[in-house]
Parts: sequence; structure tokens; C-alpha cells
Amino acid sequence: MTVINDAPSRFVIRPLDVSHIEWVSAIFAHSHLFHNKAWRGWLPEKNLTALAYEVLGTSDYLMRHQLESGYSLGMFDTEYQFKNPASAPNGGKLWWDPQDPHADGQRLLEQMDFPLVSIALAYDSIHPLDPAGMAPLLVSLPPTKDIFGILAALDPRDPATWQATGPGQVLFRNATNTRADYEGLGLMAKMAREMMFRSAEQGFRAIQIECMNNPVTHVWSHPPPPFKGEVISEFQTKTYEEKDENGKMVAKLGLADQRMTKCYVTRR
Repeated sequence: MTVINDAPSRFVIRPLDVSHIEWVSAIFAHSHLFHNKAWRGWLPEKNLTALAYEVLGTSDYLMRHQLESGYSLGMFDTEYQFKNPASAPNGGKLWWDPQDPHADGQRLLEQMDFPLVSIALAYDSIHPLDPAGMAPLLVSLPPTKDIFGILAALDPRDPATWQATGPGQVLFRNATNTRADYEGLGLMAKMAREMMFRSAEQGFRAIQIECMNNPVTHVWSHPPPPFKGEVISEFQTKTYEEKDENGKMVAKLGLADQRMTKCYVTRR
């Protein structure tokens, strides 16, 4: 367990494992759908509550793959006060009810009655994500495939210069989310820096992360010494165009206006 020196002492960083999967999935779904301007732009007509319940299930593979890696971290509030006494015996509980279509974002947040407040998931890139396992989530959140595909296409590097050739070389980050009721406390940045130092101690030479949020891009492109951060590829969703099946240039992600980046962090 790590206590962050410059964070309030009530917050501690701990490794996450599969026992946290329901909490992690809820934070991921709620943060994306209710507190990310890009996703709200892409999904203006969607019933976000129903989609949150759906993503809770379809994100299982992505969450599980990273939780089983042993490299994912979570920030816990050690002074968390349970809203429902029935949550306490198990250290917390998610009370979402898929049969309740009327719960709004605030109600869903209140039903996340557990002390995990921020997540930073990761996995060893030598063990890549399985496309079949990812398929359900990409159906739930279609822009995800486009974002990662565009960033990959714009990546100018020769794969031989950076990709891992064995375990313990390049860590991939995927899922950076903080609960809405704990935003603005710097928890994301503190966990990012903790992961940089931990991964270096574990022998990793680099971390790669795709960022869908300006503060996340800033943190990973401006790491503390002795690390060096680079924005490898980027695009603006509002203006980036590609040819469609008819040869017409279209901005597939143009309903939202967000800078998307791929960052790569190494030791100097």
C-alpha cells in the first residue's frame, strides 16, 4: 500500500485485482457516459442509464484483462462513509439495478457505495487485448475503435523501435477514470506518477497510453524527472476527416470536439 506524500492522508493507492471488477467497471462506465464531454457529444440520443448498465457487462473483458495483470492501481478513500449500512460488511457495494431505467447519473453515482474513487488500469503489452473479447464493448461504445485506429494510423514510429519483444518491457495503459464526486483533487495525476515509478522499479522501459481528456494528456506528456513524455500522435475529433465507403471526406467523430492523443513515457 502506498500513501501519496502530497495527497491528503485519507487517500491511499493500492493494487487492484479481479475482486474489484464490479467497482472498476462502474467507475469506467459512469465516468465515460456522464462526465466526459466527448462521449456525451457522440451519444446525444442514447439512454445513458441503460447504456451504463450495458457497459457494466460489456467492459468485463477489458477490465478483467487489466486487473489480472497485477499492474492496475486504484485510489481508495480510507475515510469513506457508507451511504447504505448494508454496504459495510463487504467493504462496499454497487447497488445499480438494471431493472430501474429511471435512475439518473446522480442516482447511479450515489449507488456506487464503495471506497474506490479513482482507477488507473494497465497490462503488459506482450499480452495484447483479444479482439473477440473487446467486441461487445466496441458495440456499446463504437467511437472507441475509431479513436484507437486513427491514433495508430497517425503513429509515425517504426514498430521495431518501441514495441516490446518480451514481458516486462512496455506497459499499456487503458482506462483512467475518477468518480465525479472526487474530481478536482489531483488523484489522477498522483496515480499516474505513482505508476511511472512503480513500472520503472518493475523493469518496464516505457508506458503507452491513449488519452481522451486534456488533463490526462498533460500529465502523461509532462511527467516528473527522470521520465520523458512524448505525444506520439494526435487528432481533433471535430475536424479530423477520413474517406467513407463512397470516397467522401467525413468527420466520423465530429459530433464532439476533443483532442485525442497517444502518449509514450520513458526514462531519460
